[in-house]
Amino acid sequence: METFDWKEDVHLLCNTAKSFPDGIQESFDGLENNVPEVEKRTWYGISYMNEKGEIIYKAALNKLTPGEATEFESFTITKGTYLSEVITDWMKNPAQIGESFQKLLTDPRLDTSFPCVEWYYSADDVRCMIRLRD
Repeated sequence: METFDWKEDVHLLCNTAKSFPDGIQESFDGLENNVPEVEKRTWYGISYMNEKGEIIYKAALNKLTPGEATEFESFTITKGTYLSEVITDWMKNPAQIGESFQKLLTDPRLDTSFPCVEWYYSADDVRCMIRLRD
């Protein structure tokens, strides 16, 4: 685990999965099939636990312009310091992502009001991040 400084806010378009974990791929497919210029965008995953103890998962893409794709939910990854872990070749073992978040969530410095963030910054690598309190 390491700290990572997220330098600026990133505005996202989100598609909530109908279930977790089974609906995750469908939520990513919904974005890929309905948002233009996906090849110019970066993929993200946003997740948190609701008041019923269920995990809510949102597939996400960065916005290219402020007012685009209003049919999707919006979310902003805010600048700040995050506790993170990089997973390489994550598709070989996707369960590593959940395992990484289980470790990250044990840190007492976490901002529990902010969701978990997956940043798919390359085809093979993902950075799992949880925001630290200011």
